[in-house]
Amino acid sequence: EENGHQNKRLKRGAGEEDAEDQSKKSPKRKIVLLMAYSGKGYHGMQRNVGSSQFKTIEDDLVSALVQSGCIPENHGEDMKKMSFQRCARTDKGVSAAGQIVSLKVRLIDDILAKINNHLPSHIRILGLKRVTGGFNSKNKCDARTYSYMLPTFAFAHKDHDVQGEVYRLDKETLDRVNKLLSCYKGTHNFHNFTSQKGPRDPSAKRYIMEMSCGEPFVRENMEFAVIQVKGQSFMMHQIRKMIGLVIAIVKGHAAESILERSWGEEKVDVPKAPGLGLVLERVHFEKYNRRFGNDGLHEPLEWTEEEEKIAAFKEQYIYPTIINTEREEKSMANWLSTLPMHDFNSSAVGMQANNKNSKVMIEAIVLSSGSCQVEMS
Repeated sequence: EENGHQNKRLKRGAGEEDAEDQSKKSPKRKIVLLMAYSGKGYHGMQRNVGSSQFKTIEDDLVSALVQSGCIPENHGEDMKKMSFQRCARTDKGVSAAGQIVSLKVRLIDDILAKINNHLPSHIRILGLKRVTGGFNSKNKCDARTYSYMLPTFAFAHKDHDVQGEVYRLDKETLDRVNKLLSCYKGTHNFHNFTSQKGPRDPSAKRYIMEMSCGEPFVRENMEFAVIQVKGQSFMMHQIRKMIGLVIAIVKGHAAESILERSWGEEKVDVPKAPGLGLVLERVHFEKYNRRFGNDGLHEPLEWTEEEEKIAAFKEQYIYPTIINTEREEKSMANWLSTLPMHDFNSSAVGMQANNKNSKVMIEAIVLSSGSCQVEMS
Protein backbone atom coordinates (compact mmCIF):
# COMPACT_ATOMS: atom_id res chain seq x y z
CA GLU A 1 0.00 0.00 0.00
CA GLU A 2 2.91 2.33 0.70
CA ASN A 3 4.05 2.32 -2.96
CA GLY A 4 0.50 2.38 -4.36
CA HIS A 5 0.65 -0.95 -6.22
CA GLN A 6 -1.69 -2.78 -3.87
CA ASN A 7 -4.43 -0.12 -4.17
CA LYS A 8 -4.14 -0.13 -7.96
CA ARG A 9 -4.56 -3.93 -8.07
CA LEU A 10 -7.59 -3.78 -5.78
CA LYS A 11 -9.24 -1.01 -7.83
CA ARG A 12 -8.92 -2.92 -11.10
CA GLY A 13 -10.42 -6.06 -9.68
CA ALA A 14 -9.58 -9.70 -10.29
CA GLY A 15 -11.90 -10.05 -13.29
CA GLU A 16 -10.29 -7.20 -15.19
CA GLU A 17 -6.79 -8.52 -14.43
CA ASP A 18 -7.72 -11.99 -15.69
CA ALA A 19 -9.16 -10.55 -18.91
CA GLU A 20 -6.06 -8.44 -19.49
CA ASP A 21 -3.71 -11.33 -18.78
CA GLN A 22 -5.70 -13.59 -21.12
CA SER A 23 -5.64 -11.04 -23.97
CA LYS A 24 -1.88 -10.53 -23.60
CA LYS A 25 -1.29 -14.28 -23.85
CA SER A 26 -3.56 -14.60 -26.91
CA PRO A 27 -1.66 -14.86 -30.20
CA LYS A 28 -1.79 -11.99 -32.70
CA ARG A 29 -3.12 -13.12 -36.05
CA LYS A 30 -4.14 -11.50 -39.35
CA ILE A 31 -7.89 -11.68 -39.79
CA VAL A 32 -10.73 -10.09 -41.72
CA LEU A 33 -13.94 -8.85 -40.13
CA LEU A 34 -17.27 -8.78 -41.97
CA MET A 35 -18.99 -5.51 -41.00
CA ALA A 36 -22.49 -4.12 -41.46
CA TYR A 37 -23.49 -0.60 -40.49
CA SER A 38 -26.01 2.16 -41.01
CA GLY A 39 -24.04 5.22 -42.08
CA LYS A 40 -26.53 7.93 -41.12
CA GLY A 41 -24.93 10.45 -38.79
CA TYR A 42 -21.38 9.42 -39.70
CA HIS A 43 -18.88 11.23 -41.91
CA GLY A 44 -17.94 8.09 -43.80
CA MET A 45 -15.99 4.96 -42.94
CA GLN A 46 -12.39 6.14 -42.72
CA ARG A 47 -11.07 7.45 -39.44
CA ASN A 48 -9.41 10.86 -39.23
CA VAL A 49 -6.88 10.29 -36.44
CA GLY A 50 -6.48 13.39 -34.30
CA SER A 51 -9.79 14.91 -35.43
CA SER A 52 -12.86 14.42 -33.25
CA GLN A 53 -14.94 16.98 -35.15
CA PHE A 54 -16.40 14.46 -37.62
CA LYS A 55 -17.37 11.04 -36.28
CA THR A 56 -16.65 8.03 -38.50
CA ILE A 57 -17.52 4.32 -38.43
CA GLU A 58 -13.88 3.47 -37.72
CA ASP A 59 -13.89 5.67 -34.60
CA ASP A 60 -16.50 3.38 -33.04
CA LEU A 61 -14.84 0.22 -34.37
CA VAL A 62 -11.36 1.06 -33.04
CA SER A 63 -12.83 2.01 -29.66
CA ALA A 64 -14.59 -1.38 -29.47
CA LEU A 65 -11.42 -3.26 -30.47
CA VAL A 66 -9.46 -1.55 -27.68
CA GLN A 67 -12.18 -1.99 -25.03
CA SER A 68 -12.65 -5.67 -25.87
CA GLY A 69 -8.92 -6.34 -25.49
CA CYS A 70 -8.31 -7.30 -29.14
CA ILE A 71 -5.69 -4.61 -29.69
CA PRO A 72 -3.49 -2.52 -27.37
CA GLU A 73 -4.60 1.05 -26.81
CA ASN A 74 -1.62 2.52 -28.71
CA HIS A 75 -2.66 0.54 -31.81
CA GLY A 76 -5.88 2.51 -31.83
CA GLU A 77 -3.89 5.74 -31.98
CA ASP A 78 -1.64 4.45 -34.78
CA MET A 79 -3.67 2.04 -36.93
CA LYS A 80 -0.61 1.03 -38.98
CA LYS A 81 0.60 -0.91 -35.94
CA MET A 82 -2.25 -3.40 -36.43
CA SER A 83 -1.91 -3.36 -40.26
CA PHE A 84 -5.46 -2.02 -40.53
CA GLN A 85 -7.01 -1.67 -43.98
CA ARG A 86 -10.62 -1.21 -45.06
CA CYS A 87 -11.85 -2.62 -48.37
CA ALA A 88 -13.84 0.47 -49.34
CA ARG A 89 -14.02 4.04 -48.05
CA THR A 90 -17.73 4.69 -47.88
CA ASP A 91 -18.74 8.36 -48.03
CA LYS A 92 -20.73 10.41 -45.52
CA GLY A 93 -24.11 8.82 -44.78
CA VAL A 94 -23.40 5.67 -46.83
CA SER A 95 -24.24 2.29 -45.27
CA ALA A 96 -22.72 -1.18 -45.70
CA ALA A 97 -23.99 -4.73 -45.47
CA GLY A 98 -20.72 -6.43 -46.44
CA GLN A 99 -17.74 -4.21 -45.62
CA ILE A 100 -14.46 -6.06 -45.03
CA VAL A 101 -11.55 -4.81 -42.91
CA SER A 102 -8.24 -6.61 -42.42
CA LEU A 103 -6.08 -6.24 -39.31
CA LYS A 104 -3.92 -8.04 -36.75
CA VAL A 105 -5.67 -8.77 -33.45
CA ARG A 106 -5.32 -10.90 -30.35
CA LEU A 107 -7.56 -13.91 -30.88
CA ILE A 108 -9.32 -13.76 -27.52
CA ASP A 109 -12.20 -16.07 -26.55
CA ASP A 110 -15.68 -15.06 -27.80
CA ILE A 111 -14.03 -12.32 -29.84
CA LEU A 112 -17.08 -11.36 -31.96
CA ALA A 113 -19.41 -11.11 -28.96
CA LYS A 114 -16.90 -9.01 -27.04
CA ILE A 115 -16.35 -6.57 -29.92
CA ASN A 116 -20.09 -6.25 -30.56
CA ASN A 117 -20.73 -5.60 -26.86
CA HIS A 118 -18.79 -2.34 -27.24
CA LEU A 119 -20.41 -1.27 -30.52
CA PRO A 120 -23.72 0.57 -31.02
CA SER A 121 -26.51 -1.67 -32.36
CA HIS A 122 -26.35 -0.06 -35.84
CA ILE A 123 -22.76 -1.33 -36.29
CA ARG A 124 -22.26 -5.11 -36.17
CA ILE A 125 -19.39 -7.52 -36.78
CA LEU A 126 -21.10 -10.46 -38.48
CA GLY A 127 -18.14 -12.71 -39.28
CA LEU A 128 -14.41 -13.35 -38.88
CA LYS A 129 -11.91 -15.38 -40.91
CA ARG A 130 -8.16 -15.98 -40.72
CA VAL A 131 -6.16 -14.76 -43.72
CA THR A 132 -2.56 -14.85 -44.91
CA GLY A 133 -0.05 -12.63 -43.14
CA GLY A 134 0.38 -10.32 -46.12
CA PHE A 135 -3.33 -9.95 -46.84
CA ASN A 136 -4.58 -6.42 -47.51
CA SER A 137 -8.36 -6.09 -47.88
CA LYS A 138 -8.10 -3.11 -50.25
CA ASN A 139 -5.36 -4.41 -52.57
CA LYS A 140 -6.62 -8.01 -52.73
CA CYS A 141 -10.19 -7.02 -53.59
CA ASP A 142 -11.13 -7.83 -57.21
CA ALA A 143 -14.49 -6.04 -57.31
CA ARG A 144 -17.10 -4.27 -55.21
CA THR A 145 -20.88 -4.44 -55.46
CA TYR A 146 -23.00 -1.48 -54.34
CA SER A 147 -26.75 -1.01 -54.27
CA TYR A 148 -28.67 2.26 -54.40
CA MET A 149 -32.21 2.33 -53.03
CA LEU A 150 -34.30 5.26 -54.27
CA PRO A 151 -37.97 6.29 -54.46
CA THR A 152 -39.19 5.66 -58.00
CA PHE A 153 -40.64 9.18 -58.32
CA ALA A 154 -37.01 10.12 -59.10
CA PHE A 155 -37.74 8.75 -62.60
CA ALA A 156 -41.01 10.67 -63.13
CA HIS A 157 -40.70 12.97 -66.15
CA LYS A 158 -40.48 16.63 -65.16
CA ASP A 159 -43.43 17.59 -67.39
CA HIS A 160 -45.86 14.94 -66.10
CA ASP A 161 -48.48 15.67 -63.46
CA VAL A 162 -47.92 12.51 -61.41
CA GLN A 163 -45.03 13.21 -59.04
CA GLY A 164 -44.11 12.41 -55.46
CA GLU A 165 -45.27 9.44 -53.39
CA VAL A 166 -48.25 8.55 -55.60
CA TYR A 167 -45.97 7.89 -58.59
CA ARG A 168 -45.60 4.28 -59.77
CA LEU A 169 -42.86 3.21 -62.18
CA ASP A 170 -44.17 1.70 -65.43
CA LYS A 171 -42.39 -1.01 -67.42
CA GLU A 172 -41.49 1.30 -70.29
CA THR A 173 -39.67 3.74 -67.98
CA LEU A 174 -37.92 0.91 -66.12
CA ASP A 175 -36.73 -0.53 -69.44
CA ARG A 176 -35.34 2.88 -70.41
CA VAL A 177 -33.58 3.22 -67.05
CA ASN A 178 -31.94 -0.18 -67.54
CA LYS A 179 -30.95 0.64 -71.11
CA LEU A 180 -29.17 3.77 -69.87
CA LEU A 181 -27.54 2.01 -66.91
CA SER A 182 -26.21 -0.72 -69.23
CA CYS A 183 -24.31 1.97 -71.17
CA TYR A 184 -21.94 2.28 -68.20
CA LYS A 185 -20.75 -1.33 -68.59
CA GLY A 186 -17.17 -1.71 -69.78
CA THR A 187 -14.23 0.66 -69.36
CA HIS A 188 -14.85 4.41 -69.51
CA ASN A 189 -13.12 7.61 -68.50
CA PHE A 190 -15.07 8.78 -65.43
CA HIS A 191 -13.16 12.03 -64.77
CA ASN A 192 -16.49 13.93 -64.88
CA PHE A 193 -17.93 11.65 -62.18
CA THR A 194 -15.53 12.61 -59.42
CA SER A 195 -13.48 15.61 -58.28
CA GLN A 196 -9.79 16.37 -58.74
CA LYS A 197 -9.30 14.03 -61.70
CA GLY A 198 -8.23 15.35 -65.06
CA PRO A 199 -9.43 13.86 -68.37
CA ARG A 200 -5.97 12.44 -69.06
CA ASP A 201 -5.44 10.94 -65.61
CA PRO A 202 -5.08 7.15 -66.15
CA SER A 203 -6.73 6.47 -62.78
CA ALA A 204 -9.98 8.06 -64.03
CA LYS A 205 -10.58 5.00 -66.22
CA ARG A 206 -12.74 2.43 -64.41
CA TYR A 207 -14.21 -0.93 -65.38
CA ILE A 208 -17.92 -1.57 -64.69
CA MET A 209 -19.05 -5.22 -64.85
CA GLU A 210 -22.78 -4.97 -64.16
CA MET A 211 -25.37 -2.25 -63.58
CA SER A 212 -29.15 -2.58 -63.52
CA CYS A 213 -32.33 -1.55 -61.72
CA GLY A 214 -34.60 -4.19 -60.17
CA GLU A 215 -38.39 -4.39 -60.02
CA PRO A 216 -40.07 -1.70 -57.89
CA PHE A 217 -41.67 -2.46 -54.51
CA VAL A 218 -43.81 -0.48 -52.08
CA ARG A 219 -42.81 0.34 -48.50
CA GLU A 220 -45.08 2.50 -46.32
CA ASN A 221 -47.09 3.66 -49.37
CA MET A 222 -43.95 4.86 -51.17
CA GLU A 223 -42.55 2.94 -54.14
CA PHE A 224 -38.83 2.18 -54.20
CA ALA A 225 -36.41 0.43 -56.53
CA VAL A 226 -32.83 -0.79 -56.06
CA ILE A 227 -30.03 -0.22 -58.56
CA GLN A 228 -27.07 -2.61 -58.32
CA VAL A 229 -23.61 -1.91 -59.73
CA LYS A 230 -20.51 -4.10 -59.70
CA GLY A 231 -17.12 -2.70 -60.65
CA GLN A 232 -13.45 -3.27 -60.01
CA SER A 233 -13.21 -0.04 -58.02
CA PHE A 234 -14.96 3.30 -57.71
CA MET A 235 -13.81 6.86 -57.14
CA MET A 236 -15.34 9.25 -54.63
CA HIS A 237 -18.94 10.14 -55.59
CA GLN A 238 -18.68 8.13 -58.83
CA ILE A 239 -21.73 5.91 -58.29
CA ARG A 240 -23.90 8.78 -57.05
CA LYS A 241 -22.99 10.80 -60.14
CA MET A 242 -23.59 7.83 -62.48
CA ILE A 243 -27.10 7.48 -61.04
CA GLY A 244 -27.63 11.25 -60.91
CA LEU A 245 -26.94 11.61 -64.62
CA VAL A 246 -29.34 8.79 -65.57
CA ILE A 247 -32.07 10.39 -63.43
CA ALA A 248 -31.46 13.73 -65.18
CA ILE A 249 -31.86 12.04 -68.58
CA VAL A 250 -35.00 10.07 -67.68
CA LYS A 251 -36.64 13.14 -66.14
CA GLY A 252 -36.05 15.09 -69.34
CA HIS A 253 -33.43 17.56 -68.10
CA ALA A 254 -30.61 16.17 -70.27
CA ALA A 255 -30.29 14.42 -73.65
CA GLU A 256 -29.04 10.83 -73.85
CA SER A 257 -26.03 12.05 -75.82
CA ILE A 258 -24.61 13.54 -72.61
CA LEU A 259 -23.45 10.06 -71.57
CA GLU A 260 -21.01 9.79 -74.46
CA ARG A 261 -19.92 13.40 -73.93
CA SER A 262 -19.22 12.76 -70.25
CA TRP A 263 -16.59 10.16 -71.10
CA GLY A 264 -14.75 12.54 -73.42
CA GLU A 265 -12.17 15.13 -72.44
CA GLU A 266 -14.51 18.11 -72.08
CA LYS A 267 -15.88 19.13 -68.70
CA VAL A 268 -19.52 18.09 -68.29
CA ASP A 269 -21.87 19.15 -65.49
CA VAL A 270 -22.83 15.83 -63.81
CA PRO A 271 -25.28 16.01 -60.86
CA LYS A 272 -24.59 13.96 -57.72
CA ALA A 273 -27.51 11.98 -56.31
CA PRO A 274 -27.97 11.95 -52.48
CA GLY A 275 -25.77 9.59 -50.46
CA LEU A 276 -28.67 8.24 -48.37
CA GLY A 277 -29.61 5.24 -50.54
CA LEU A 278 -26.09 3.97 -51.25
CA VAL A 279 -25.07 0.67 -49.63
CA LEU A 280 -21.86 -1.35 -49.97
CA GLU A 281 -23.40 -4.80 -50.53
CA ARG A 282 -20.38 -7.09 -50.87
CA VAL A 283 -16.75 -7.24 -51.88
CA HIS A 284 -15.18 -9.92 -54.04
CA PHE A 285 -11.88 -11.80 -53.63
CA GLU A 286 -11.92 -14.31 -56.51
CA LYS A 287 -8.13 -14.39 -57.10
CA TYR A 288 -7.33 -14.76 -53.40
CA ASN A 289 -9.94 -17.51 -53.02
CA ARG A 290 -8.50 -19.46 -55.95
CA ARG A 291 -5.01 -19.33 -54.50
CA PHE A 292 -5.59 -19.68 -50.76
CA GLY A 293 -9.26 -20.61 -50.27
CA ASN A 294 -8.62 -24.36 -50.30
CA ASP A 295 -5.00 -24.60 -49.14
CA GLY A 296 -5.99 -26.37 -45.93
CA LEU A 297 -4.98 -23.41 -43.75
CA HIS A 298 -7.37 -20.68 -44.85
CA GLU A 299 -11.03 -20.40 -45.78
CA PRO A 300 -12.34 -18.77 -48.94
CA LEU A 301 -13.58 -15.22 -48.27
CA GLU A 302 -17.22 -16.03 -48.91
CA TRP A 303 -20.00 -15.43 -46.43
CA THR A 304 -22.85 -17.81 -47.29
CA GLU A 305 -23.33 -18.78 -43.64
CA GLU A 306 -23.71 -15.11 -42.71
CA GLU A 307 -26.27 -14.28 -45.43
CA GLU A 308 -29.23 -14.51 -43.03
CA LYS A 309 -27.54 -12.16 -40.55
CA ILE A 310 -26.75 -9.72 -43.37
CA ALA A 311 -30.36 -9.77 -44.63
CA ALA A 312 -31.71 -9.32 -41.09
CA PHE A 313 -29.41 -6.36 -40.44
CA LYS A 314 -30.51 -4.64 -43.65
CA GLU A 315 -34.19 -5.13 -42.77
CA GLN A 316 -33.70 -3.85 -39.22
CA TYR A 317 -31.29 -0.94 -39.70
CA ILE A 318 -30.47 0.00 -43.30
CA TYR A 319 -33.80 -0.08 -45.17
CA PRO A 320 -35.85 1.59 -42.39
CA THR A 321 -33.22 4.35 -42.14
CA ILE A 322 -33.38 5.03 -45.88
CA ILE A 323 -37.19 4.96 -45.98
CA ASN A 324 -37.79 7.02 -42.82
CA THR A 325 -35.11 9.58 -43.66
CA GLU A 326 -36.54 10.02 -47.16
CA ARG A 327 -40.03 10.55 -45.76
CA GLU A 328 -38.89 12.98 -43.05
CA GLU A 329 -36.04 14.87 -44.71
CA LYS A 330 -37.07 14.42 -48.38
CA SER A 331 -33.45 14.19 -49.50
CA MET A 332 -34.32 12.86 -52.97
CA ALA A 333 -37.23 15.27 -53.51
CA ASN A 334 -35.10 18.24 -52.46
CA TRP A 335 -32.22 17.13 -54.69
CA LEU A 336 -34.53 16.69 -57.68
CA SER A 337 -35.58 20.33 -57.33
CA THR A 338 -31.96 21.38 -57.98
CA LEU A 339 -31.67 19.58 -61.34
CA PRO A 340 -32.97 22.53 -63.42
CA MET A 341 -30.03 24.57 -62.10
CA HIS A 342 -27.53 22.33 -63.90
CA ASP A 343 -26.35 23.24 -67.40
CA PHE A 344 -26.42 19.98 -69.35
CA ASN A 345 -25.97 21.58 -72.78
CA SER A 346 -22.89 23.79 -72.46
CA SER A 347 -19.46 22.32 -72.94
CA ALA A 348 -16.44 23.79 -71.19
CA VAL A 349 -15.48 25.44 -74.49
CA GLY A 350 -18.97 26.91 -74.83
CA MET A 351 -18.91 28.20 -71.27
CA GLN A 352 -15.54 29.87 -71.87
CA ALA A 353 -16.91 31.48 -75.06
CA ASN A 354 -19.96 32.77 -73.16
CA ASN A 355 -17.72 34.23 -70.47
CA LYS A 356 -15.53 35.87 -73.13
CA ASN A 357 -18.59 37.37 -74.85
CA SER A 358 -19.85 38.68 -71.50
CA LYS A 359 -16.51 40.38 -70.84
CA VAL A 360 -16.51 41.98 -74.31
CA MET A 361 -20.03 43.34 -73.67
CA ILE A 362 -19.02 44.72 -70.26
CA GLU A 363 -15.92 46.39 -71.77
CA ALA A 364 -18.14 47.99 -74.45
CA ILE A 365 -20.45 49.36 -71.77
CA VAL A 366 -17.50 50.76 -69.83
CA LEU A 367 -16.10 52.49 -72.96
CA SER A 368 -19.45 54.00 -73.90
CA SER A 369 -20.13 55.32 -70.42
CA GLY A 370 -17.29 57.12 -68.75
CA SER A 371 -19.14 57.37 -65.45
CA CYS A 372 -20.07 53.68 -65.29
CA GLN A 373 -17.92 51.62 -62.89
CA VAL A 374 -18.00 47.88 -63.63
CA GLU A 375 -15.83 45.34 -61.83
CA MET A 376 -14.47 42.60 -64.10
CA SER A 377 -14.47 39.06 -62.71
